[in-house]
Amino acid sequence: MPSSMALLILRRNLHGRTSSLLQASLFSRSPEAAAAAAAAEAPKRRTSEPKPIEKILVANRGEIACRIMRTARRLGIPTVAVYSDADAGALHVRSADEAVRIGPAPARLSYLSGASIVDAALRAGAQLCEENGLTFIGPPASAIGDMGDKSASKKIMGSAGVPLVPGYHGDEQDIDFMRSEAEKIGYPILIKPTHGGGGKGMRIVQSANEFVDSFLGAQREAAAASFGLDKILLEKYITRPRHIEVQIFGEKHGNVLYLNERDCSVQRRHQKIIEEAPAVRTAF
Repeated sequence: MPSSMALLILRRNLHGRTSSLLQASLFSRSPEAAAAAAAAEAPKRRTSEPKPIEKILVANRGEIACRIMRTARRLGIPTVAVYSDADAGALHVRSADEAVRIGPAPARLSYLSGASIVDAALRAGAQLCEENGLTFIGPPASAIGDMGDKSASKKIMGSAGVPLVPGYHGDEQDIDFMRSEAEKIGYPILIKPTHGGGGKGMRIVQSANEFVDSFLGAQREAAAASFGLDKILLEKYITRPRHIEVQIFGEKHGNVLYLNERDCSVQRRHQKIIEEAPAVRTAF
């Protein structure tokens, strides 16, 4: 059983948000402090140098998985694809050196099932994940947990002094309480599932008489979707916004790479249609 297989789970937006926290930590150091920290870390790197990666399991599908597999092939690293019953003939499966079935078509029973992904890694010849030995290409489990929960991530950003869109992201979910919070925020508002993604469960509410139906509809859609939780948060709806993302990679030794910004404002049903880089009319 190879001990140097890497498990790669692709969550692009999550990585961007997590890495921005790493960047803030790194840039808060003085150059002298950063140099001292690097010098202190160097012996550790020499004594605990990881083994070369011999195989990568790409725990996703679609275009992004195919790009990772093309890059891995150029580097001479074999790849393992995972697939549900709905994707057995998909391009990412054909692009990999190996492929492992992880479950039926619903994402919550396949691609979003951590147990299925780890089981696939084991069947492909890896060791267990994180505390059990698998090299995980991505943020630590704690960061995934915090950033995957919009309420938790807002609390973290607020405590770091990052400006937030006015809203409510607490634990109280009583509909009358939430309606009063919406009044405080001021219409129009945006209802979001805390564990949602891809626009699922989101509702734009223009006035108070739309709130109850929109709130209950958002809860039902969130509970029925892949994430399986119906907790909701409220935000002030921003009309005519610009959606700008800054891509940053950070790793455990404190090294950070900035990959510039991109404009993702052109969307349909909360799904990006095109990403433009560099972002037009934006200065950093």
